[in-house]
Amino acid sequence: MSTPARLVLVGVRGFGAVHAARIARLQEEGRVELVACVDPVVSADPPLAHGVPLHPDLATALAATGPVDVVVVAAPLGEHFALAGAALRAGADVYLEKPPVASLEDFDRLLAAEAASGRVVQVGFQSLGSDALALFASDGLGIGPVTRVGAVGAWSRPLAYWRRSPWAGHRSLDGRAVVDGVATNPLAHAVATGLALVGARTADDVAAVDVDLYRANAIESDDTSVVRVRTAAGREVTCALTLCAPEQSEPVLHVHGTRGSADYRYTTDEVEVPTPNGPRTTVLGRADLLEDLLEHRRTGTPLRVPLASTGAFMRVLAAVADADDPVRVDPRAVTWRGEGDERRPVVADVEHWLEQAAATGRTFRELGVPWAHRGRDRVLVRVRVGDAEVAAYHDGGGTLPTSTPRPVLHPVRTLAGVVVSAQHPADHDWHCGVGMAVPDVDGSNLWGGGTYVHGEGYQLLEDHGRVDGEPPLLAGDGFRQRLTWRGHDGTALLDEQRTVRWGPLGRGAWQLHWGSVLRAGTGATLGSPGSKGRPDGGYGGFFWRFPACADVDVLTGDARGEDAVQGRVCPWVAFSADFTAGPGVSGPATVVVASPSAADAGDPWFVRVRDYPGLGSALAWQDPVVLPPGGELARRFDVAVVDGRLSPDAAAEEAAALLGVPA
Repeated sequence: MSTPARLVLVGVRGFGAVHAARIARLQEEGRVELVACVDPVVSADPPLAHGVPLHPDLATALAATGPVDVVVVAAPLGEHFALAGAALRAGADVYLEKPPVASLEDFDRLLAAEAASGRVVQVGFQSLGSDALALFASDGLGIGPVTRVGAVGAWSRPLAYWRRSPWAGHRSLDGRAVVDGVATNPLAHAVATGLALVGARTADDVAAVDVDLYRANAIESDDTSVVRVRTAAGREVTCALTLCAPEQSEPVLHVHGTRGSADYRYTTDEVEVPTPNGPRTTVLGRADLLEDLLEHRRTGTPLRVPLASTGAFMRVLAAVADADDPVRVDPRAVTWRGEGDERRPVVADVEHWLEQAAATGRTFRELGVPWAHRGRDRVLVRVRVGDAEVAAYHDGGGTLPTSTPRPVLHPVRTLAGVVVSAQHPADHDWHCGVGMAVPDVDGSNLWGGGTYVHGEGYQLLEDHGRVDGEPPLLAGDGFRQRLTWRGHDGTALLDEQRTVRWGPLGRGAWQLHWGSVLRAGTGATLGSPGSKGRPDGGYGGFFWRFPACADVDVLTGDARGEDAVQGRVCPWVAFSADFTAGPGVSGPATVVVASPSAADAGDPWFVRVRDYPGLGSALAWQDPVVLPPGGELARRFDVAVVDGRLSPDAAAEEAAALLGVPA
């Protein structure tokens, strides 16, 4: 080990640049030799980075350089498993940025690959290189064995942070797990350090994980959350974290022992212990984890953060990944500061609630925080076709008041399991699966989100209503339900009789029937942004929000493409795309919606592709719909949910079959 370790750096941007500076210092000391860099995005002429050849992938770099000793991985999380595995198979030790991988399954597989290779993986939780951990473990502070930790992390991040890369702020991307939330990436050190302080390192050390996830930003992942961990030894770690604080402060871990307590700031390695004469502060040292890996290679000393020791953190990451999508912070409690890319949200009283959660070990929901929505969706009916569950019908209890709570179908799947509906997407929290919604009923917003005010645009007003449903009456493969559409003051505006049925269609498809009859007891006026003067904004009625998808083809019998189909009156429309909604099943699918009743009434189709993927009918395209006392409005929609993409001819055949189905 007298010769410098030959090293490859994967990822030259972002945190990779930090590694490059560290490697340069070690190279000056004669301890390493950087022989290649890897980055599939960066291009250079000549192909060089940090003074060495730049390659598009690790396999090419390894083939060009020959045997290497260490591979440093500073790539997106979704690439960690493949890159670390390739490095191990090539006979190299690995320095792997945190988090190590995106799932417990990949974690177990990487542990097996590490054992089979005879090499080691050091994980880049730099805070775990601090000497403070040994001081707490040995009770060098006199507070006794650690029993509980409450971590508070109050950071602030502008919009530019979420725009820095394609995976930023996502739970998944292109069908692969990303899990880029506050607890699993920017403030992951708070979680990992808290776990280490209570002696929870391996996956088996964790007994239970509770998460309470929220987002103020228009992202998929969480930016304000509480994570609570109970260990197998009966200890507890509660991490209360946000990226939406008014001012950024250093994270602090409130460490409680059997005889006292201390505050630990892991970013500066400072430990503060209260005494009768005032707080006593101790500043500890820290081992650089890459140097620690080099020392392990030289002398065999144990690694500070071996892969197996991050199993407890991986249990937390898995709990976050498996949890329901983060709930939007009530927008009325969010203040936006700054302009452009520096614009950032501030959540009301968030610092106070972080301290309360850390001190009490309770989540935001359990504390009754005003902006933390406590409702959760309750499934009323599970829709099955053969052996496959293809949809769930729930009551909308998890929907914020400003997003108009209402019963909807979600998630809707193909027979092969491809998800073709979205609920509370980051761009429009009030888009809820498949259902009925109207932007304006007698001055109440029964669509959700901002209310369109002509000449002023969308304004967040206190005008949101809700739709309450009685228990569905099941009958075979279907149900009927009576619902009441209520205004912002609770007044009943409309009664609805809803009929939903389903069944197989053959050819890898299933059929959904949706029928709604709206009745106005004392009369009602139904409007839309289009009826208030917004061009092309006449949405409202039956609406289907699709999840993330690519290569969209939207068509009718005589028109194709978003611009051609938008506003068209015809009996059917088809939406084909490649769906990549999450880490589960992804693939191509087609949804064909036929509605002779809407076509006869002259309702245009409302479609979106460029801004977001959605499809619906438009009851009030240009003019409001006025229902007299006792007046009714009836609409019927028959849908084919098909695995695979349909050609225009095949879509037309599917539509013809739907239009021929008796009511």
